[in-house]
Amino acid sequence: MGIDSDVEALRRDVGYLMDRAAILDCVAGHARGCDRHDPDLVTAAYHDDGIDEHGAAVNPGPDYAEWANRTHAATSRVHTHHITTHTCEIEGDTAHTESYVIVVLLGLDGRSAQVITGRYLDRLERREGRWRIAVRRSTVETMFGADASMLQSNFFKKAGYLVGTRDESDLSYQRPLSMDTPAPARW
Repeated sequence: MGIDSDVEALRRDVGYLMDRAAILDCVAGHARGCDRHDPDLVTAAYHDDGIDEHGAAVNPGPDYAEWANRTHAATSRVHTHHITTHTCEIEGDTAHTESYVIVVLLGLDGRSAQVITGRYLDRLERREGRWRIAVRRSTVETMFGADASMLQSNFFKKAGYLVGTRDESDLSYQRPLSMDTPAPARW
């Protein structure tokens, strides 16, 4: 191999890795936006003509955040979306991904939880240099209830752990993050 082919291989590999990172950032940003009830973050994950299917609920991407925030608020106090196994096939300006997700929702009573596992099956497209979701179809593989009453125990409450907020007062938005910034919420 000559230097030109080595440089071309390096350019191709770096481009692929940058695309993979941008695609995973899009998927992760969507999850973060759901957990913080941040409609701008969620909406930024979709192209304007994108579409999202969550069971019988099929929403245009730009409208998904409103539906998701309303649905989550009606059934839970806090929740976390954990993106785990992530595969990605990129062909030009189109990528097909499968992202496993574990969603934990603390019930409105603060004592029960739902755990849902499933997958996000996405077609992302790079348009004007940005990867966004064109089609998302969600699966549910398992769902079960859990006892979360330990969160209400005196032992746990005395520990003073932070709890996330569903808005931009959450510490994850604070720049720079500092120990001097008051916590917006604790258990």
